[in-house]
Amino acid sequence: MGYFVDINSDLGEGFGMYTMADDEKLLKEISSANIACGFHAGDPRIMNLTVQNAIENNVGIGAHPSFPDLNGFGRRDMNLTPLEIETDVLYQLGALNAFVKKFNTSLQHISPHGKLGNMAVKNSQYAEAIIKAVKEFDSNLIIMTEPGELANIAQYYGLKVAIQMFADRAYNDDGTLVSRNEINSVIIDSDEVVNRCLQMVLENKVKTINNTYIDVNGHTLCIHGDTANSIELVMKIKKALTKNGIVIKKLKEWL
Repeated sequence: MGYFVDINSDLGEGFGMYTMADDEKLLKEISSANIACGFHAGDPRIMNLTVQNAIENNVGIGAHPSFPDLNGFGRRDMNLTPLEIETDVLYQLGALNAFVKKFNTSLQHISPHGKLGNMAVKNSQYAEAIIKAVKEFDSNLIIMTEPGELANIAQYYGLKVAIQMFADRAYNDDGTLVSRNEINSVIIDSDEVVNRCLQMVLENKVKTINNTYIDVNGHTLCIHGDTANSIELVMKIKKALTKNGIVIKKLKEWL
């Protein structure tokens, strides 16, 4: 049996007539999709179509809940209470699940978006609120996140955790992601991205923005669909991983 890894991307991040990425092409290349639930992006038509296309491509379906921040694309700290976070996450899980049930399947995972996801890595109250919502909804959901509070609390309650590795985002020396406000926070060069992915999956190492190496030990590679050459990137990554004996498979089939 080969070594497995999942490849995920954030999808359904349009609204009305506006689109963010080429979801249709990405769904042919990835194994898991984080689908926007209407708070930072996404609307009922987009959720419906994205779920349908994910099923047709045998892609694991995940909820991508966020702060209620359509104008800021979920990238601003809303300073919400734990109860607000719990109920907002539960609301978004229910919204996406309506379309999942329509097509007679089930959600695979949850991956908090943007500032909510970043805060939950560091803030135990935020993390606890998200996990409470997941337990109220379906404790079989896989928690997709970075190392930190959300992963720790999920494991404490016996939930499955999939640690993300970021193919096209620069890392700080402490393992956090370089802010998008900083220069070179997103890596566009496809050869560099492919080499980083191979190193993360095969050697459990990644070079930081300061040219030092830190440990990474993840289950899923995240490719951002809004990166300009995301389709080219994911195709090259898959080819390189497969050549090195890595099997690309959605999380619920092996984690």
